[in-house]
Amino acid sequence: MVKKIQLPLQTLSLVVSFMAWVLISSLISYISQDIPLTPGQRAWSTAIPVILGSLLRIPAGILTNRFGARLMNTVSFLILLVPVYYLSQANTFLDLAVGGFFLGIGGATFSIGVTSLPQYYPKEKQGTINGIYGIGNLGTAISTFGAPWVADAIGWSRALQLFLILLALFALLNLFLGDKREERVRSSWKNQLKQVYRNEKLWFFSIFYFITFGSFVAFTIYLPSFLVSYFELSKVDAGLRTAGFIALATFLRPVGGILSDKSNPFVVLMFVFAGLTLSGVLLSFGLTMPLFTLGCLMVAVCAGIGNGAVFKLVPLYFSKQGGIASGIVSAAGGLGGFFPPLLLTLLFGWTGHYAIGFMALSEASLASLILVLWVFFSNKLEFASDIIKSTADAVMVTDAKGVIHTVNAAFTEVTGYPKEAVIGKTPNILSSGFHDRSFYNAFWDTLLTTGKWQGKIVNRKANGEVFREWLSVTAITNEQNATHYVAIFSDLSHSDSVIGEGEGDRLAENQFSKKATGKEAGDSCQDPH
Repeated sequence: MVKKIQLPLQTLSLVVSFMAWVLISSLISYISQDIPLTPGQRAWSTAIPVILGSLLRIPAGILTNRFGARLMNTVSFLILLVPVYYLSQANTFLDLAVGGFFLGIGGATFSIGVTSLPQYYPKEKQGTINGIYGIGNLGTAISTFGAPWVADAIGWSRALQLFLILLALFALLNLFLGDKREERVRSSWKNQLKQVYRNEKLWFFSIFYFITFGSFVAFTIYLPSFLVSYFELSKVDAGLRTAGFIALATFLRPVGGILSDKSNPFVVLMFVFAGLTLSGVLLSFGLTMPLFTLGCLMVAVCAGIGNGAVFKLVPLYFSKQGGIASGIVSAAGGLGGFFPPLLLTLLFGWTGHYAIGFMALSEASLASLILVLWVFFSNKLEFASDIIKSTADAVMVTDAKGVIHTVNAAFTEVTGYPKEAVIGKTPNILSSGFHDRSFYNAFWDTLLTTGKWQGKIVNRKANGEVFREWLSVTAITNEQNATHYVAIFSDLSHSDSVIGEGEGDRLAENQFSKKATGKEAGDSCQDPH
């Protein structure tokens, strides 16, 4: 029963944590009426919570592995009581900066769930589970829409104090309903870091999440003040529109996880980054309300699906280092939301418009699309290579001219030739001279006509020993119409029924001829490999 409630408990906890994370950006229009702020200070006030919320995700993931989600969530909510109350008493920009910095703990809690929850479910469901947990992003929408409504009624300071009750409630819920027997990982963070930091996929996933979650956070933080200042909407109307953006992106996150469970997550990300590239271009053409709305909706759809797809990949590739890997990737996503609001404000101050900033989103998304394509096709090559390496039978791959490109470990075991001794050479090095030219002519006629050949053949090992093998050769043509030949064979020399009496005599004569002349009768013939 305790394990079954962890997903809803941690998802609701993330909702409340994210509500706290964006309190300043949700109330900045009200706060700035009592605390004079320049446009730059407004941008910094809303961006600062993202800093700690991003950087703390790495230790949060590591600590969750060690102490469990129950303790981490409980402590996080208790700590959040301090900055929220401090902000309710703020009088200066410095107060907002200090309180906002520690408010970032609310964003850091994301690493708790993505580290803890996958252990309760099989791999084929982890994309869906992380997607459902990601619905906790809805907390930003609740604050963005609800906080202005409460501030209208009782003032922004009392609205913050009212939120303290919710934080205390969830601290108690996690304390009493959290899983006390959650599996822990005791290895040091240094050992975990050593195991993952050289894996290039970790940094690719970080870039992908930097764009997908970063665009979600950036629009969430910047939209309320942007809609008020640029389009002159009311604070409540701006909050409602921003809440719609957040809700759409949030509810599509599980869709991204489900799609990634049922198909290749890299293919899902291809469509995501293609869509973000187009939306960035769309937003750059002109900021009319209909065009801006369409561009924002496209960002919401792509960011939501993309967030779910990325966190299908993380536990898939880093199941044993989930804490630190999830922390690094999610930290990259948080930082992706920190820079855009500052960049947009800076560019607007320099140029008087936002086109360059939105075009940067388009270019970054296009670069990510190229990276996804590269990783996707690299994975295919790695997969094919892994198959060759793990095959129990000997495998040799040549090009159309018969030059050997690769062999596996079983090839070395059977023939005695190490990989470096055969790469770049032809299969003639295995020729035993046992077969005449007519045999090889028939072999090539069959291979070129049907694309495959199989049968028994006699070859020679590196130590001169002649052996019988069962050989299967297949011609493979890639997308560039280049042909390669894959030869798979196994040693049959120890089988009782391999060599008949007459064949044994011929083989013995051939071996005697080799010793006597130092030359094999069939050396001039083309080996079937």
